Amino acid sequence: MPQRKTRSRLFLGLATALLIGGALTAAFWPRPVLVDLGEVTRGPMKLTIDEEGRTRVSEPYVVSTPIAGRLQRLEVDPGDRVEKGRTVIAHMLPTNPSALDIRTREQAQAAVQAAQAALRLARADLNAAKARRDLAQAEYQRAVRLARSKIISQAALDRARQNFRVASAAVDTAEAAIAMREADLANARAQLIGFDDRGLARALRNGRGEDIPLYAPTDGRILRIMQESETTLPAGTPIMEIGDVEKDLEVVVELISSDAVRIALDAPVIIDDWGGPQPLKGRVRRIDPFAVTKVSALGVEEQRVPVTVALTSPPEERRGLGHGYRVEARIIVWQSDDAVRVPSGALFRKGEGWAVFRVVDSVVKLTPVRIGHDNGVMAEVREGLAPGDTVVLYPSAAVTDGRTVAPRQLE
Repeated sequence: MPQRKTRSRLFLGLATALLIGGALTAAFWPRPVLVDLGEVTRGPMKLTIDEEGRTRVSEPYVVSTPIAGRLQRLEVDPGDRVEKGRTVIAHMLPTNPSALDIRTREQAQAAVQAAQAALRLARADLNAAKARRDLAQAEYQRAVRLARSKIISQAALDRARQNFRVASAAVDTAEAAIAMREADLANARAQLIGFDDRGLARALRNGRGEDIPLYAPTDGRILRIMQESETTLPAGTPIMEIGDVEKDLEVVVELISSDAVRIALDAPVIIDDWGGPQPLKGRVRRIDPFAVTKVSALGVEEQRVPVTVALTSPPEERRGLGHGYRVEARIIVWQSDDAVRVPSGALFRKGEGWAVFRVVDSVVKLTPVRIGHDNGVMAEVREGLAPGDTVVLYPSAAVTDGRTVAPRQLE
């Protein structure tokens, strides 16, 4: 009897120990890490530079007052279609019906000659400034070579550098002076506008007295009106702007200079978010060689390069798109129709290269890869992965080499 009790207690103790051990084993047994999975695929891929742009008419015409006079209230509105040489867009009354008498004309001609002479002088100053700049540049380059050989002192090198910068600034000053002289010449020539003007001659033939009709200089639509009400204006004052929205529309995008050097002329462009049902197509027509300084919304100064994009989509596909509209331009800098792609969220740094966690039979394996182009969504795989491989997306610190994982189920 005591032996049976002893055996029962032994069996009961063993059973209890087995139950406790099984429970502890089940509790502490490593469970698979829940992860998001992605697949390596093969297909088309593009790398684009995305930037906001504005539409504009490539060759707008600004209609200005031919003489000093009183502009009558305009009877046209923005968007009206006009025809070259036939549509009357404005009427003027000259302040002096005799326009230019002999003395005034001689004074105007003398002013034109003086402006031409000043322009020639400014161009001569520019040539002299360029010569001084070239000499200063050569001296600076020579000083750099001598300084490397320890032949001249650092002070001499600094003086050579300063002379070169001063000479370059003098060239910029001379170019600005030329622009001013050209404006003075245009202003002086505007004073010579008289009764030989075609619109005024037609008015006189039609017997409308002093009224001077202004005709549309080109076919198209009125883009905007600068002077609508009746007022007295000097000669050369802009009145309105006319352009052909259907044929001459283009897009101007201001890119950061580091992005502008990556694109090439005739590069394909996708115009999106313009309001239409489908994106438009375009080509890079011009990349300006001069960058301008712009301040971003965060107050950071940036060097922006204007890039002109010609629209290649037919006008009927972009109906309603006008002058000065906002669009989103995606300039394609690289594309492939047969690229091996991996989601960018699967990549992480491993030393100086890239790596992913590849999943094989629910076990992750640390796999180094060589990456080509990356557009932020997909990355081009050149070595390390093949189409059909499964990778872990956005791996956490719990994912390590050899760890068992399971796909996360979306609710």
